[in-house]
Amino acid sequence: MEHEVDRKQNLLDAKGHIVEEGWARHPLWHYDRTQVKGGKPRIKEWDYYAIVNQQRGYAVALTISDLGYAALFAIAYIDFQRKAVSQSDALSFLPLGKLGLAPSSQEESHVSWADKKLRLAFIKKGQERHLMAACPQMILPDGTVGLDIDITLVQERNAESLNIATSWKEQRKAFYLNEKINCLAAKGTVRRGLEVENLLLGEAWGVLDWGRGRWTYTNTWYWASVSTLVENVPFGLNLGYGFSDRTVASENAIIYNHIIHKLGNVTFSFDKEHPEKPWEIQDAEGRLKLTFEPVVDRSSTTNFVLIKSNQHQYFGTYRGMCILDDGTTLAITDALGFAEEVYNRW
Repeated sequence: MEHEVDRKQNLLDAKGHIVEEGWARHPLWHYDRTQVKGGKPRIKEWDYYAIVNQQRGYAVALTISDLGYAALFAIAYIDFQRKAVSQSDALSFLPLGKLGLAPSSQEESHVSWADKKLRLAFIKKGQERHLMAACPQMILPDGTVGLDIDITLVQERNAESLNIATSWKEQRKAFYLNEKINCLAAKGTVRRGLEVENLLLGEAWGVLDWGRGRWTYTNTWYWASVSTLVENVPFGLNLGYGFSDRTVASENAIIYNHIIHKLGNVTFSFDKEHPEKPWEIQDAEGRLKLTFEPVVDRSSTTNFVLIKSNQHQYFGTYRGMCILDDGTTLAITDALGFAEEVYNRW
């Protein structure tokens, strides 16, 4: 049975176990990486942002991550009309907590990275998250050279988010603390080559995947996300499963007007031999029935001695229905979002 946590507390006890596992509507757990047991290379920390412009048919994805053995930085531009992705990545080895990723998603912070290929900076101040990303030599799907992003995501005051703290059955010192903040209104500029696009607030919508944890070595996960407007009301979906013991908490929720409507278990049904075919996503209680049609696969493969990763993040369109806590049925029509299958040995 799922357990909702409703009070602030330390995440871990003196033995490195989660004090109170469950899910919450706000980030209530205090994370301190010095309390993690099991070795620094097993600690994984990341800030991942995806911003989708439904009107103009594109998305951008930005990553700063400390995976223990290596740090990964990425900028991706997804073109729905051309069904293509442009991406630039960079790696550094043995970051081991030196990147400066904040211990709380609510803490004011500044984390950045730069090399000859790309530049990234995430700045959190108040209710705003200022994202800057540049890749001067990136060749975009339309042939344009150069991408420069300067976007601010605005979080509504008192908005709810989906938070979970769970551990692994086989190793309770292995844990995952995660917050997904959907429906972040975007404003700013996107420059492609010499063309500058100005984004008015709410013209595009973003999601933050904030993750901190001590992981087991081999895992596979499924995650789907939407942040858009339904009948001019902010609407989001966060759906996922596949790793850690989710008996006390799933990460499945409808977000409507910045309020969490919690779901139980969901299943992603798709043809693994042909994942480009439509996916069916449903919950166990009949409150969610979606068809996801992939448009483009943002794929990434890494294979080093200690690290192996096979990631497929499919961007596409959602249609179907969902039912809120009060019984209201919402129709979802051609909402842009993504669904992913990720295998990691790390």
